[in-house]
Amino acid sequence: MMRTRIVIGVLMAVPLVAVPPLLGLGWQNTLNSMLIASLFAAAFNLLMGQGGMLSFGHSAFYGVGAFAVLHVMKAAEAGFPFPTPLLPLVGGIAGLLLGAAAGFLATMRSGVYFSLVTLALAELLHALAPNWSGVFGGESGLSSMRMPWLGIDFGSPIEVYYLTLAWVAVSLALLYAYTCTPFGRLTLALRDNERRIRFMGFNAHATKTLVFSISGLFSGIAGGLLAISTETASYGILSSQVSAMVVIHTFVGGSTIFLGPVLGASLFTLFSFLMSEVTRAWLLYQGLIFVLVMLYAPKGLAGIFEAHWSNRGRLPWSRLAVPYAAALASSMLISGATTFAIQIIEQVFSSPYKAAALGTGVWPPVSVLGVSVLPASFITWLMIAAAFAAGIAGIIRTRPVIATLWADGSEGDAPAVRVPTSTAA
Repeated sequence: MMRTRIVIGVLMAVPLVAVPPLLGLGWQNTLNSMLIASLFAAAFNLLMGQGGMLSFGHSAFYGVGAFAVLHVMKAAEAGFPFPTPLLPLVGGIAGLLLGAAAGFLATMRSGVYFSLVTLALAELLHALAPNWSGVFGGESGLSSMRMPWLGIDFGSPIEVYYLTLAWVAVSLALLYAYTCTPFGRLTLALRDNERRIRFMGFNAHATKTLVFSISGLFSGIAGGLLAISTETASYGILSSQVSAMVVIHTFVGGSTIFLGPVLGASLFTLFSFLMSEVTRAWLLYQGLIFVLVMLYAPKGLAGIFEAHWSNRGRLPWSRLAVPYAAALASSMLISGATTFAIQIIEQVFSSPYKAAALGTGVWPPVSVLGVSVLPASFITWLMIAAAFAAGIAGIIRTRPVIATLWADGSEGDAPAVRVPTSTAA
C-alpha cells in the first residue's frame, strides 16, 4: 500500500514539475493558484474532515498569514536580510499564533456553536482590518515586492510557481504524516466520539485547540504563498466569502479522503479560470455543482473514485458500461439545457441587450455556445424543456439499474459490494 502511494505521488509530481514551463503565463498563474487553494483546503480539512470541527472563519488565518508575509517583504525591501523562500514560514507562524488564540476560545463549544464562534471571530477581524492601517493597510491593503535570493530574482511566474510547489508538497507531506501519528489517530477519535476521549483521560479541549492551531499554521502558509504570488493583499481576503469557498472546495472534493479537498480546490480553481472568461454567471454554475454534489454524492468526488477503486475487482464493469454511458448522456442533456437557459436569461437581462430591444422593438437573437437562438421563440424554450425532460427521464431509468448492479455484483455470483452514495441516494 505504501509503495502504491509513493508511485501515485511520483506520477502526480512529474507533470507538475515538467509541464508548467511549456505553458503560458496565464496557465502558470492558474496552476499556482490551484496549488495554494489545495493547501488551504487540506489545512481546513485537518480541522473539519479529521477533527470534526466545521469552521466558518478560516479566512482569518489565511489572511493573517498573507499580511504577516507582506510586512516581512516590506522590511526586506528596506534592507532586512530575510530569505524569500522562507517567507511562507512567517505566514505559518502568524496563522499558528492566531489559531491557538482563536482555537482556545472556539473549542470551548462544539457543533453549531463552535462554527458560529469561528464565524464571529473572523468577521470581527474583517470589520477591524479596514480601520487598522498599521497592520492591514486600511482599505487599500498592503503591497510589496519579492526580493532576490542566491541569484534568483523571483520576477517570473515560473520561479514563484516552483517555490509554491515546493512548499505545498512539503506541507501536504507533513499533513499526511500527521494522520499517521498517534495524535492523528486521536484526532479522528475526537471527531467520532469526543465523550469517549474524555473518559479515556485525554484533555479534549487542549487536543482540539492543538488541532485548531496546526490547521491555522498550514492555512497561514497558504496565505503567505498567496502574498508572495500576488505581492499584495487587502482586507477582502479576511471575508466570509473566502471562508465559504474553502468549505465548498473541501466538501465537493470529499472531506473523508486526504486528497479530496485538493481535488475539489484544483477543479474549482480551474473552473473559475476557464468559465470567468466565458460567462458572468460562473458563480451560479459553481453553486449548482456544490448543491448537486451535496445531494447525490455527500462524500464528494473523491468518494466516488474511492468507492470504484475499492470495489474494482468485484464490479461487473461490462454490464455497467451501458448504464454508465446512458447516465453520462442524460447528465450532458440536463447540463446543456440548463446552460442554454441560464445563458439566455443572462444575456436578456444584460444592459446592452435591453437597450437593443428597446431601440428596435424586437427581441434580437443571442449567441449561446456559438449557437444563435431567439430568446422570445416558443421553439427555443420547447427544445430546452424537451432536452431537460429527456435527461431527467434517462437518469430515472438508469439509477436503479446501476444501484442493482452495484448491490448484486457480476451475474449475481460476486459478493455484495459497497454501493456508493451517489447511486444509492
